[in-house]
Amino acid sequence: MPVASPVEADRISILRQYLRIAFRWKYVIIGVTVACVLLGLVITLLMTPKYTATATVEIAREANQVTSFQGVERETGSLDQEFYQTQYGLLRSRALSERVATQLRLVDDPKFYELFREREDTPAFRLINGRYPSTGKAERQRVAGEILLRNLSVDPTRLSRLVDITFTSADPSFSARVANAWADNFIQTNLERKIQATSYGRNLLQRQLALQKERLDDSQRQLVAYASAQQIINLPAQGGGSGGPTVERSIVADDLAALNASLAQATAERIQAEARAQQGGRAGASAEALRNQAINNLRQRRAELAAEYQRLMVQFEPGYPAAQAIQTQIDQLDRSIAREEARVSGSVQAEYREAQQRESALQARVNQLKSSYLDNRRRSIQYNIYQQEVDTNRALYDGLLQRYKEVGVAGGVGVNNVSVVDTADVPQRPSSPRLVLNLLASLFVGLGLGALAAFALEQMDEAIADPAEVERRLGLPLLGSVPKVTDGTAPRDELLDRKSDLVDAYLAINTNLGFTTEHGVPRSFSVTSTRPAEGKSTTALALATMLARAGKRTILIDGDMRSPSVHHLGGVDHNHGLSNFLAGEDNIEALTFPMSDLGFIAMSAGPIPPNAAELLTGNRLGVLIDRLLERFDHVVIDSPPVMGLADAPLIASRVEGVVYAVESHGIRSSLVKTALGRLTAANARIFGGVLTKFDARKAHYGYGYEYGYGYGRGEPKKA
Repeated sequence: MPVASPVEADRISILRQYLRIAFRWKYVIIGVTVACVLLGLVITLLMTPKYTATATVEIAREANQVTSFQGVERETGSLDQEFYQTQYGLLRSRALSERVATQLRLVDDPKFYELFREREDTPAFRLINGRYPSTGKAERQRVAGEILLRNLSVDPTRLSRLVDITFTSADPSFSARVANAWADNFIQTNLERKIQATSYGRNLLQRQLALQKERLDDSQRQLVAYASAQQIINLPAQGGGSGGPTVERSIVADDLAALNASLAQATAERIQAEARAQQGGRAGASAEALRNQAINNLRQRRAELAAEYQRLMVQFEPGYPAAQAIQTQIDQLDRSIAREEARVSGSVQAEYREAQQRESALQARVNQLKSSYLDNRRRSIQYNIYQQEVDTNRALYDGLLQRYKEVGVAGGVGVNNVSVVDTADVPQRPSSPRLVLNLLASLFVGLGLGALAAFALEQMDEAIADPAEVERRLGLPLLGSVPKVTDGTAPRDELLDRKSDLVDAYLAINTNLGFTTEHGVPRSFSVTSTRPAEGKSTTALALATMLARAGKRTILIDGDMRSPSVHHLGGVDHNHGLSNFLAGEDNIEALTFPMSDLGFIAMSAGPIPPNAAELLTGNRLGVLIDRLLERFDHVVIDSPPVMGLADAPLIASRVEGVVYAVESHGIRSSLVKTALGRLTAANARIFGGVLTKFDARKAHYGYGYEYGYGYGRGEPKKA
């Protein structure tokens, strides 16, 4: 079987906790839900039916172009969102609503104000002979526009240019009239704004055009006068296109560019000549000498004669006539080679000097043109300023002239970018109220409020409702839960019936108690609770009975010397008991009495002392427990409650530990925590908690805890 992870276990635990809260407070949740549903039903039935009419219009980003000209309005192609938001704002404008109210004659119609229950106590709305006074028409127009706006809705269709204009009222035909009138008036106002903007823009452009023409003429005259005075001659640029600013070039700049290119070429040639000149002084090893055909032929002939001379030297002496003749030829060839190499080197040097002179001449001319160009540029600064002014004025003039022509044509076209797609029809069914939708909404609201109420009540409720909360809220190990005894039945009688649920419960508790120490059930322990009447005496009596039935010698001591109860169970008085021993009496036999039907010995509380806490502060209680453990296997003490008394902590410090009884549905967990803190401060060991008077029907889940007790006791069912 797969094991749930810690995260899944926590999730399941939280879910179970929510289910437990919901089941516990189910009647609160159901009550709140039913109340909300009934309230929603009543409100829905009392509401006046409303009818909604819808007209659909299309708002295009740009108007349909009948001509190729554009309007006066500034183009904002990248701001579509801004454009459409502006159109939606215009649809909701106060001016448009008042225009619709005026067109439909709603301003002076009393039925219109009665339809929307608009009754203002002002002079403008006081009827005189069945009519409104004319003096308050402006105020009534404002109020009528506000009424229409409150009942109007503008809903753009997502990812489209369609817009739904919806109007809601109690009259279906009136809703359709208003929706259609709203769409028509929006188109009319849009056209009027365009016509007004075109007329205004045409007049404005005409005035600006005259001013710009005058500026252009003045700037041209100023440019020509300055060029003549400074003798600035510029040529038009080659390949210059029309429609843009005038581009000109200077003659000096052209000459400088040409000479600068020639200078670069001359410098490259001078560098090459210089390199050849430097190689010429390397004993004939220059590149020019190596490439010279005559020198190469002479060197080849000399090599042949040198080889012939070396062959003769093998057989003859240097003075041999034939050898001397060859040597003479070799010397003559050496002088010829030297003359040719000198001639080549002189030619290279001459070329180098010529390249230097040409480069110097070009450099001087370039420097001269640079000075002229810089002087021309200094004089052309103001010229360029005048030229830029002329170009700017000409561009502005041409643009205004073109715009003026376009506006003149577009002003008479009258195109519109808004059109009606669907007109509003008279609605046949009311749009509100919607019974099913309202009931569903009331149901969900009721469930939510009920859940909040249940959660709030759960947070305020500190009672221990089921056994699981003993450990969760109090931090105590759960030894077991004890079912509530039927009214009129004594716990002693239930213990005598070995088949009762009470016996089964305490058998389980006694079994769990056996796992609290290394030697099994503690030999000495006390049973206490937070306050009286929580079932601690019954728990002490039952645990003593279970131990006795297990064959253990057990004694039950009534440690509650303020309100003793054990002697009532044994049918004796409490004239002799615990208080006598604590006061100094040592005869234990005289202080005990048998409870034969339950199988153990008991010791009553004895005479009630003036201050029980003073008797418990000594060591007599410890001596008593030690002496009793010599004769008995277990000592069980019925301790007083913890709250308000010092007896229980004093007793708890003398025994091995404490069994703590907690009443189900009867005590707040905060009080129990305070009592447990007192026991902890006294260094008492708490073995665990016992949930007494538990009623499974009042538990959070309401089921499951009753299973087990009484199993098999009913009449056997037929198969």
